[in-house]
Amino acid sequence: MEVTIKTQEEIEKMRVAGKLAADVLEMITPYVKAGVTTLELDNIMLDYIENTQHAISACLNYHGYPKATCISVNEVVCHGIPSVKHLHNGDIVNIDVTVIKDGYHGDTNMMYVVGDTSPRNKSLINCARNSLYEAIRAMGPGRNLTLVGETIEKVVANTGFSIVRDYCGHGIGKEFHEDPMVLHYKNSLNLILKPGMTFTIEPMINAGTYKCKVNHKDGWTVTTADKQPSAQFEHTILITETGCEVLTLRSDENFDRIIYNPQA
Repeated sequence: MEVTIKTQEEIEKMRVAGKLAADVLEMITPYVKAGVTTLELDNIMLDYIENTQHAISACLNYHGYPKATCISVNEVVCHGIPSVKHLHNGDIVNIDVTVIKDGYHGDTNMMYVVGDTSPRNKSLINCARNSLYEAIRAMGPGRNLTLVGETIEKVVANTGFSIVRDYCGHGIGKEFHEDPMVLHYKNSLNLILKPGMTFTIEPMINAGTYKCKVNHKDGWTVTTADKQPSAQFEHTILITETGCEVLTLRSDENFDRIIYNPQA
C-alpha cells in the first residue's frame, strides 16, 4: 500500500477542488424535482463545471463512463448513468460529483428527496448521513483507518439496514482513486493515519440486504440485489496535525469543517 502524503501546495489545490465539487451539489439542488430527467441534471452540472468553474469532470470518459456525474435513484446503489428517466415524487436520489482543478480531485456525493418520501426512506437517508459524520469525527493523526468501519457498524447496528461491502472509499489526490481502500464495515486493513493523507469516506447503506449486482448491459449501474432502496453520502477529508478537515463541506451542512482529534 503506497499512501501519498500531500504537500501544503497540494493540500491547497485539493481544498479548491473540494470546494468546487461541493458547489456543484449546492447548485443543482433546486433542479432536483419531479419531472426532470437525470440526463438534464447531468447536462446542467457538466455545463457548470466546464463553463462556470473552468474545471473538468473526472467521471466523463473515466474507463469509458459516458456521463459527467453518477445519478443513482432508489434501488441504485452507485454508478447510475444519467438518462431520459424522469424523477417522480417520493424518489430518493444520490448525485456523485468529482471535479478536477489544476490536476487535483474533489469527490463528494449526497442524497436528495424528490417532493416527499416514506418514513423508511427518510430513516435510511439519515442513517447514511450519520454514518459518514460519525466516521469523520473518529478520524485524526495516530488513529487507525479501521475506525471507519467500526464506527459505521455501530451507527447501522439495530436499524435493520445493511452496509454495502462491494464498494469502498479511497485515497484521492492527483489520481481519482489512490491508496488506501477505505472499508465501511469492520475489517483488518490496519493503517495508522498521518497528517497530509487525503481520502474519501462514502458509506452506502441498503434498506435490505447488503448484496448488490451490476447491470451487465451497461457494465456500470449497481443495484441492490433485493431491489430495496439504498442511500449514500460522501466527503473527501484531509488528516491534519490536530484531527481532520472536510474538504468538500457544503454550506447547508450542520457539521464542522475542522475536527479536533489530536494524536491518539
